[in-house]
Amino acid sequence: MLRKYSSWLLAALLLIVPATRVGAQTPPMTADQAKVQVAKLGLGEKARATITLQNKTKVKGYVSQAGDSDFVIRDRKTDTPTTISYGDVVKVKKDSGHSTARNLGLGIGIGAGAFLAILLIAIAHLD
Repeated sequence: MLRKYSSWLLAALLLIVPATRVGAQTPPMTADQAKVQVAKLGLGEKARATITLQNKTKVKGYVSQAGDSDFVIRDRKTDTPTTISYGDVVKVKKDSGHSTARNLGLGIGIGAGAFLAILLIAIAHLD
């Protein structure tokens, strides 16, 4: 019985571990690349993003102004402006919110996982 449980645990670990990315580092972005990424976002309240800076801080909000050497991102809740130089940007991530398809996929995945867990427990108790 213990051998069966340990083999299932080992199989699950072998499937889960490669799916995780441990210590993945993104290369730093140049100022020109950051400028292009911010330009792709656009301007206004629909241009939501999370900006990661070189000092590892993250700034969330929407891009309200974009210039040649810097841009202004405003916090959506407090409307506080933050001016960021393109040279300080490490990563630009567009925040488009959670789509319905993503939430539906999560629900189906959780349901299928629970079903499989119950099925495996039932099969283990039959022996």
